[in-house]
Amino acid sequence: MYEDLLVIDADAHKMENPVLFFDYLEGRYRDRLHSRMDRHGQQRLVIDDRHPLTGARVERVFPQPEGAGKGAYCAIHPETAIGGIFNRIRIEHMDREGIDAQVLYGSLTLSFETIMDPELAVACMRAYNDYIAEDCRPYRGRLFPTGYLSLADVPEAVKELDRCVGDLGMIGIHVPPSLPVPHPGAPEAFPVVRLPKHISHPDFEPVLRAAAEHDVALGVHSSPGVYLPSGIAEQVDTFILSHIFGHRNQMQMALAACVFAGTFDKFPALRFGFLEGGCGWLPDLIHAFHEHWEKRIRDFDPHVRLSMKEFTRELLRERGGTDGKLHLLGKARGIYDLLAHVEREPRAADDDDYIYEHRGLDRDPREFFERGQVYASFESDDPAPAYLRAALGTPGEDLACFSADYGHWDGVLTDCVKHVVRSGQYAREHLAKLLAGNCLRFYGARLRSALGTTGD
Repeated sequence: MYEDLLVIDADAHKMENPVLFFDYLEGRYRDRLHSRMDRHGQQRLVIDDRHPLTGARVERVFPQPEGAGKGAYCAIHPETAIGGIFNRIRIEHMDREGIDAQVLYGSLTLSFETIMDPELAVACMRAYNDYIAEDCRPYRGRLFPTGYLSLADVPEAVKELDRCVGDLGMIGIHVPPSLPVPHPGAPEAFPVVRLPKHISHPDFEPVLRAAAEHDVALGVHSSPGVYLPSGIAEQVDTFILSHIFGHRNQMQMALAACVFAGTFDKFPALRFGFLEGGCGWLPDLIHAFHEHWEKRIRDFDPHVRLSMKEFTRELLRERGGTDGKLHLLGKARGIYDLLAHVEREPRAADDDDYIYEHRGLDRDPREFFERGQVYASFESDDPAPAYLRAALGTPGEDLACFSADYGHWDGVLTDCVKHVVRSGQYAREHLAKLLAGNCLRFYGARLRSALGTTGD
């Protein structure tokens, strides 16, 4: 609590205990996962994967140790290294900082998100969910795990969602922002060269539909350096730059894809959390959504053409002296004749789809944010929630959920709640939303029931 205000860490992390985790993985798959020290002395997870097109064995190292889009190194937090693994220490830290509850996301799951072999992906998904459910069971009321879903096998993901919610009592689920797929121009170069199959893709709709039917929050969670398409992060070869751009670009791409694919209208009750990438970028992106919807969808007229009459008049006025008017007029007529008689290819059957992009989006994307379908997280030293309110008005108060990012190298533990309070001039009602209210709205009735609270 902070001055009688409930405090919930909406996006904390479990650093899985490898001594215990592999006991949950089905025996025939255990020899396909192991650890290795790279040449810099950093421990990496090595997965014996399979190429999706050829079935050939592909050894993959997580996080990517070198090259463009490289992953984390020296990623242990000095204060939370032990507490990230052992819940007894974690609870002590929560009590010290005044955090009433944590919602937990995995760390190994960030590597599992891009496993290509569906059988191995499903085995790791089930093993993690069994592990995290049992790990948190003695701490009911304080620690709330979210179930992890692999998108490599959609029917199995739907079954696992049912199991997570029905049997394991999860208060939410989490998925990657996309599934990496081979690039049609270079399929043999996969997984280094890849394209994102976004969470909004029709193939993944069964997962979204199941989440909506269960009224369970859908956390979109990812990481750079794990072979997920990451935008600008794919163009840099230092971890600092990869980390700066990776999370944000992954979340921005996933959110934009959902907006323009009409995902929020298809599932109007489904609540999405775009996590781990901060929230300060939201006002600019929301403005871009609105502008492109307004000018390229709602008011778009592809039949606008250059007026040759006006063109000729202005051409003569600007460049046509007395001696040059007839010459310029002849050239203008030549251009007009060329445009009027140019041969065109026959109109393609899908021409409308080419011209009228995203025409199924019949409402201003700002509405999705106003009606409470989109949430994001912010870390305790991030001032962004203060200017969300200034940039977006009242809806800007309702988007951001506090996260100390417990367990990760860039998280803040000491005075993390106090940092939130000090980072902006918040009215008490606004502060209550940031510390817990928005989190309760995102995770919904399951979290409220588990905490024994009915309000925001």
